[in-house]
Amino acid sequence: MKLLPLSLLTLSLLSSVAPAAFAEDMAVKKMDDVLVTTSGMTVYTFDNDPAGKSVCNGPCAANWPPVAPTGTPSAPFSVIKRDDGSPQLAVNGKPLYTFAADKKAGDRNGDNFKNIWHVIKN
Repeated sequence: MKLLPLSLLTLSLLSSVAPAAFAEDMAVKKMDDVLVTTSGMTVYTFDNDPAGKSVCNGPCAANWPPVAPTGTPSAPFSVIKRDDGSPQLAVNGKPLYTFAADKKAGDRNGDNFKNIWHVIKN
């Protein structure tokens, strides 16, 4: 399986994360080989997002809903402020999203979508 540069970066970051970073009050957790929401929906990053900023707004955000933070994230997780002022969970500054076309836990329909959306593999 080919890993993308972001996946390699997040792999190294996530492998060094203490178990406390995935505490019960976090919005995400590791499941199998990817990062998912607490309800099991696959989490994605968007290549066009610079670190610390989401450029996926309007119709984009309807298709790729931002992951809202819960609890207090610890490194490598953080919270960024979206253009509308709402908070969004990020890993290493990269905003996190789910995909509206994923209908059930474990779906990965957005992986490599248009070659700019990627699951976070670890």
